[in-house]
Amino acid sequence: MTDRFCVKLIAVCWILGNFGSFFVTITLSRLKFCGSNIIDHVLCDLVPLLEVLCYDTYIVQLEIYVIGIPILLIPTTIIVVSYTYIVISVIRIPSSTGRQKAFSTCSSHLIVVSIFYWTIFSVYVPPSREKTSDVNKIPSLLYTVFTPLINPIIYSLRNKDIKKAIQQTFHKTYHLINIY
Repeated sequence: MTDRFCVKLIAVCWILGNFGSFFVTITLSRLKFCGSNIIDHVLCDLVPLLEVLCYDTYIVQLEIYVIGIPILLIPTTIIVVSYTYIVISVIRIPSSTGRQKAFSTCSSHLIVVSIFYWTIFSVYVPPSREKTSDVNKIPSLLYTVFTPLINPIIYSLRNKDIKKAIQQTFHKTYHLINIY
């Protein structure tokens, strides 16, 4: 992957992400909200905003589907196809130790991606009036806080120096507990 191709991928992701948000924001800014302006949620998210609209949210939900489906399906498809190729390549590795090491490396990424996408799917597919903010608070926290939090932890545990430092810390703690 060249630097130029990497910059193009970043630009496409940034443009598409802002494109989707821009149109939904414009649509929501033209609608009338009723009731309290306090949203009972951990962040200003789309589903809680839909709950305080004064009228039917069909048009907004349709717009969310039309814009959101490609934004979710394209990366998901790329990830699934990539992992299919990775699994095929790993299966071709002749040594079982090599296969195990490769699967171990891929599994941590797959876990983080799965948590992220499944929580997003659970919140936004389908956004409806029956789904209350209370139901969506935990998945929203999972994809906005938990996934970015565990991502560096999972990848740093692959580093031998960090593993050694953690083992030394636990070893010292174990000895301190036994002294008392």
